[in-house]
Amino acid sequence: MEVKTLFDKIWDNHVVHQIENGPNVLYIDKHFIHEVTSPQAFAGLKERGIGVYRPEQTVATADHNVPTQDQHLPIKDALSRHQVDTLIKNCDEFGVELYGLGHPYQGIVHVIGPELGITQPGMTIVCGDSHTSTHGAFGNIAFGIGTSEVEQVLATQCVLQRKPKTMKIQIDGVLNKGVVSKDIILYVISKLSTSGGTGYFIEFCGSAIEGLSMEARMTICNMSIEMGARGGLIAPDDTTFNYIKDREFAPKGELWERKLAYWKTLKSDKGASFDKEIHFKAEDIEPMITYGTNPGMGIGVSETIPAVNGQSDVTLKKALEYMDLTGGSQLLGKKVDYVFIGSCTNSRIEDLRMVADLVKGKKKAEHVNAMIIPGSKQVEKQAVTEGIDKVLAEAGFELRQPGCSACLGMNEDKVPKGKYCVSTSNRNFEGRQGPGARTMLASPLTAAASAITGHVTDVREMLN
Repeated sequence: MEVKTLFDKIWDNHVVHQIENGPNVLYIDKHFIHEVTSPQAFAGLKERGIGVYRPEQTVATADHNVPTQDQHLPIKDALSRHQVDTLIKNCDEFGVELYGLGHPYQGIVHVIGPELGITQPGMTIVCGDSHTSTHGAFGNIAFGIGTSEVEQVLATQCVLQRKPKTMKIQIDGVLNKGVVSKDIILYVISKLSTSGGTGYFIEFCGSAIEGLSMEARMTICNMSIEMGARGGLIAPDDTTFNYIKDREFAPKGELWERKLAYWKTLKSDKGASFDKEIHFKAEDIEPMITYGTNPGMGIGVSETIPAVNGQSDVTLKKALEYMDLTGGSQLLGKKVDYVFIGSCTNSRIEDLRMVADLVKGKKKAEHVNAMIIPGSKQVEKQAVTEGIDKVLAEAGFELRQPGCSACLGMNEDKVPKGKYCVSTSNRNFEGRQGPGARTMLASPLTAAASAITGHVTDVREMLN
């Protein structure tokens, strides 16, 4: 019997046709769409006079452009309103299920798929959004596609893809206090760089990964693409199965038993060969924070910012100038203006619980604007049920309504020019959170601690 990696098992199971010296025709089990990358795809279908081939395998939601306040009112921004209205019209016309504003299932596309039980092991999942890799936490092949490929999937339920190489990243050991999954992935990217995974699909494994909750695993897979990878996945186990069971669209009864039996086969075979293998120790990781303008520019919170070393260090020099930071200095104690806790990376109920536990009975610094954006209506509802909303309000944090929010400057939640924001999102590119905004990526714990003190803080000091 051929020995295979988990990735190979799922990929080979979905190849409809291999084009000679070309890409595979890959069958797609589930297609998520939102308002930003779908309009041109639907327009293409209309031009060709064809419909959506399998509308029941497509799920739509509005997330990128939506405001996070007064969602019951018409969207003020004309472009955002037009995009959301276009999505509504297209879904209606082509018979696609839409969880739009006001729907109890609305939320960030990569949050609602898992929480509704739509995301399941062994699937191929695509969306016109780079962070589709989030779904890989369930042991499936999930990746972002471009608008022309969105049209391909709508028209045929298949996509043309070249098979990537495979990489195994194994992290063993026990995490230190105050270190969570966001720190793990920022640490890995800081070691491998933003191009270290280019051309690969990554399987994350090892005792440190196996010990994580599903929500924490999603954070890891979410940011796998920030090291250039096509996506990331984690083999499903009892943690996965327990998470999915009884969710809205999870299999039930006899179908559940049948699916479960298959899901239990989804792991890399003993002796399976990867194109590249990398090992890390969990004990080496401390709370992380970025200092530059890409997610690979990260350091342990107690470490110093790298110094510019001669003329060849153009990227670092440019990044430090943009961030107005000095190499050789520390970020600890750096004044913070904004704290953003949200995005498809860190907006799940577990993230909100983590923050609430830390800030309970404390007050944020007066000068800090602290925004918390739940990833979905379901997360928002759960936060209210558990009283998390009250804990956050008492600490001076503003709990808003679901959406992508200040992760990217596509809606009203922007960080002003020159202001520093400790953010739980996934990207710190120049202008990502608004023109001239200065973003420092960190975990929900580090972000919450920094909101309380008003400056970049080592959360371990609060946990002592």
